[in-house]
Amino acid sequence: MSQKILDKLDKIEDEAQSVIQEVKNLDDLEKQRIENLGRKSELVKILRSIKDVDPDKRDDIGKKANYVKNKLEETIQTQRKKLVELKLEKEIDEDWIDVTVPPKKLNIGHLHPITQMQQLTENIFTRMGFDIEYPYEIDSEFHNFDAVNIPKNHPARDMWDTFWIEGDNVAITHTSSMQHRIIKSKETPIRTIIPGKCFRNEATDARHEHTFYQVEGIYVDRGITMNNMLGTLKAFFDEFFGQNTNILFTPDFFPFVEPGGMVSIDCSNLSEGFKKVSKGTGWLEVLGCGMIHPKVLEMAGKDPEVYSGFAWGVGLERLIMLKYDIDDIRLFHSGDLRFIRQF
Repeated sequence: MSQKILDKLDKIEDEAQSVIQEVKNLDDLEKQRIENLGRKSELVKILRSIKDVDPDKRDDIGKKANYVKNKLEETIQTQRKKLVELKLEKEIDEDWIDVTVPPKKLNIGHLHPITQMQQLTENIFTRMGFDIEYPYEIDSEFHNFDAVNIPKNHPARDMWDTFWIEGDNVAITHTSSMQHRIIKSKETPIRTIIPGKCFRNEATDARHEHTFYQVEGIYVDRGITMNNMLGTLKAFFDEFFGQNTNILFTPDFFPFVEPGGMVSIDCSNLSEGFKKVSKGTGWLEVLGCGMIHPKVLEMAGKDPEVYSGFAWGVGLERLIMLKYDIDDIRLFHSGDLRFIRQF
């Protein structure tokens, strides 16, 4: 009986080896694997029946059955590798690509003008020693208003038509929303710009948008004065516009600075369109700025008797309009490719 089983194992091995080595595709190879090694195969039936063989013959049959099983698995694996390589070679031959053929012309996009000018602005200020922080587009009422000296019921809140969100959060009306965090968390000297998107619930026209980009700037240290602020802003404008730019500071009110004011730039070297916008004065207001209010410094943990600083906020689209003689701010977010492709 035991010899009969051993002979049967030899026959299974010989026949299976012959068939497996002649298989031409992976699907047929898988069928052979199931037929010869699957749960219903003759080999598996023999392995399961070993327990019924005479104990003195059981060891020989067990060794032989496992030997056949291992040899068939090895043959199947070798044949699988061979078939995979043949398939890959065939696909390479059929899908061959001549890499020397010139490619078809692609319509490759480019950066939006706002992105280009934001990167230019960041580059200018980083070379001047400023860090860059980006704002949360949704922030708390505290950071957007209270922390910059605009408490509840303060009349200055009427200047910002705000999009309110659940939980006393707002879509930020200015990137000054980051000012408290930055002054509180950093050691002096603090030199940081905050470029980002802002939102105001207001009617749009050629000069106003409900969504716009602003660049906030903060400088805090010992002994900082208005001269430091005006020198910094002039250096920026000279780089941004690529020419010597005269600036003019005029007093104005902003709750988070004292003293505060507006900076205007000389329009004499700009386009005729912006000379008209200046209403014959030759100057055009471009940003609000001033010395950071002592209360703002105190709320952020800096002693206003020891430290001083300045801050400013400028609408990035406004600067781009001046730089490229654009007469309508709504073009930036219109999606009109005729406008975008000019940059």
